[in-house]
Amino acid sequence: MSFLVHYIVPFAIALGVLILIHELGHYLVARWCGVKVLRFSIGFGRPLLKYQGKSETEWVLAAFPLGGYVKMLGEGGDEVEEHESHRAFNRQPVKRRFAIVAAGPIFNLLLAVVLYWGLFVGGSDELRPLIAPTEAQASLARDAGVIEGDLVLSVDGDEIKSWQDFRWALLRHAVGRDEARLLVRTRSGNDAVRILDLRNFSLDDASKEDPVFRMGLRPASVPALIEHVEEGSAAAKGGIAKGDEIIAIDGKAMNLIQEIVETVRATPGQTRLFTVNRGGEERTFSVVVGEKQVKDGRTVGIIGVMFDTSALFAEVSYGPLEALARAARMTWETSALTLKSIGQMIIGNISWKNVSGPITIADYAGKSAQHGTTAFIRFLAFISISLGILNLLPIPVLDGGHLLYYAVEFIKGRALSDRVVEASQKVGIVLLLVLMVIALCNDINRLIS
Repeated sequence: MSFLVHYIVPFAIALGVLILIHELGHYLVARWCGVKVLRFSIGFGRPLLKYQGKSETEWVLAAFPLGGYVKMLGEGGDEVEEHESHRAFNRQPVKRRFAIVAAGPIFNLLLAVVLYWGLFVGGSDELRPLIAPTEAQASLARDAGVIEGDLVLSVDGDEIKSWQDFRWALLRHAVGRDEARLLVRTRSGNDAVRILDLRNFSLDDASKEDPVFRMGLRPASVPALIEHVEEGSAAAKGGIAKGDEIIAIDGKAMNLIQEIVETVRATPGQTRLFTVNRGGEERTFSVVVGEKQVKDGRTVGIIGVMFDTSALFAEVSYGPLEALARAARMTWETSALTLKSIGQMIIGNISWKNVSGPITIADYAGKSAQHGTTAFIRFLAFISISLGILNLLPIPVLDGGHLLYYAVEFIKGRALSDRVVEASQKVGIVLLLVLMVIALCNDINRLIS
């Protein structure tokens, strides 16, 4: 039941929204062009639910949910009665057919703009772009001169307000294989430039580490200052108090909040020695880590404290017009990055192991939903862009393949022969099957590993 609630439900919601918006694009533009729509289906195969009423369109929810379609009069070689020929899809001018087919992917891209706009206007607490080099002695970050506590102000002139902005900027440069010029403000208050050379950096999935971490970067640490201690908790019983700053566990220096949390969670029921800074004096307390059962049934450690994380986060929001501009730009840049990544895969610079299938997407949907509404909306926007771009690729059987047919028809002045279309459709089906097999194999390998 937990798996159903935390993974299947978010995946179904995401998939349903994306398919609905995509097919709604086809449907609305078809109606606008005067084309009769016979069926609007979410899913393929046997209909589970049907409704038509007085409408000329039959609305269907089908058994196999990974897709959908809009069936229009005159598609697929169906016979059309003469009095309705003007409403048949195949009798429309090529420009109208082009617009109807292109509308699905375009609506997916527009959905991303709307979702990003809502996030930017609504605002959210974002992790500040405070950076530091990882412990690796040799890394791109150390070569660039990154020091603990650098606050990133911009990357190549683009303002950076959050870790999300920073990460996105680095990924764009990694795909483009060029240098990233970071303008930072050091903890001493001085501005400096750090040049991160990503010309030879690979986004290959051979390593399971975060690509930003592989660049030698991590979020900068802030003092692990305790803001609140729960009454009767393991920490309270051990003598730890509000205002203490944890600096070590079992004698090992430790000042990253995340590292402290992970250490505690990994040792339920064990006794740990916590060294704290209390008013300039170091003191050590013996704490028996408490136990807590989490949603997936595991038992994790807990000591019952809250840290002061105010220095790590900032409220990020924009006015309606600026938010719209940023949303459009985010969608454009994500689309460009997706196309660049596909190109890099084709020429072999990025591994095909990065291709994800429905299992991985369901996993990301569940995890993003568990992180909150903002994370889930970001995920939904990104997947909507990916779906839009994928459908625009000039592969027969996809929308982009049909758009290619219509472009050729517009240039030549006549449609391609049935023989050419049929042959290209077979090639397109093979390509899609190969892509699906690769995606599923990658999904299975990720599950196993």
